[in-house]
Amino acid sequence: MARKAPGKSHRKGLTLLEVADMFRDEDAAKAWIAESRWPDGKAKCPHCGTENVQSNIKHKTMTHRCRQCEGKPMFSLKTGTVMEGSNLKYRAWAVGIYLFTTNLKGISSMKLHRELGISQKSAWFMLHRLRLTFEADASPFEGPVEVDETYMGGKRKNMPKHVREELTGRGPVGKTAVVGAKDRATNRVAAEVVESTDRDTLQDFVTENTDPDATVYTDEASAYEGLSRNHEAVKHSVGEYVRGMASTNGVESFWSMLKRGYVGTYHKMSPKHLNRYVKEFEGRHNVRESDTAEQMGGVVAGMEGKRLKYETLVRDTGRASGARAA
Repeated sequence: MARKAPGKSHRKGLTLLEVADMFRDEDAAKAWIAESRWPDGKAKCPHCGTENVQSNIKHKTMTHRCRQCEGKPMFSLKTGTVMEGSNLKYRAWAVGIYLFTTNLKGISSMKLHRELGISQKSAWFMLHRLRLTFEADASPFEGPVEVDETYMGGKRKNMPKHVREELTGRGPVGKTAVVGAKDRATNRVAAEVVESTDRDTLQDFVTENTDPDATVYTDEASAYEGLSRNHEAVKHSVGEYVRGMASTNGVESFWSMLKRGYVGTYHKMSPKHLNRYVKEFEGRHNVRESDTAEQMGGVVAGMEGKRLKYETLVRDTGRASGARAA
């Protein structure tokens, strides 16, 4: 029987030995992924969605053929998911999903490459594709909702001299802004990279992620003044962190976990990919009440209809990935 997960007595976790039994060989891992993707046991065409498919066709890599699509295209369990185009075995993907979901502060590509016996490049690409599974549309928070922003980046004293010389000003200069909201009713979090913390950017984020009737708590930043929500603010500048129901302590605890991952696991999150890391921590936070097996199955379900090519991942976009424009 699955053990209780540490820190959450109501959750069922999985030990390494149980995971080894679950994915004892390639066939077992493949069967688990198939069951998680197609829980009713019927394969579906990733192009048209029909169940009218031929299974176990004779092909080196493809296992199914759609009888309904024009040209009757072949496909495999990986087709139409973030695994598409990957040469990694299903067993590597299954164990990788376990490590990705159970390491609360993240797992580095170097660690994953050693655990799975794959190249560091493949491990890095796998992790970014798994982060994509957490990206999904969500309903606005009904509240009460805490909203806050933070800044990600290294310490100025650790930066190369030529970088330090180009930075002027104090505080978050040279760092990347992230804004987040936490719904006290559900404990769910929504967060994203932003290019600015001005009034329009922050208030647009609040409007998109909260119900019109929600009560919103923030700090005293002037950017939140005039917010089109029932709004209360605490004054951090004078040492006020809680006033009645007003506080941002909940969302700040999320920042704490994100920054522990930055310092203790990844050591660096480039602005280009920062939004992907933010979504990783957001997604893991939002499923932390679920059993480990359920979390893993959710990752497989989140793969559906998503694709991330390596050339897209490494292409220089010129701005933080997924950043909200000012």
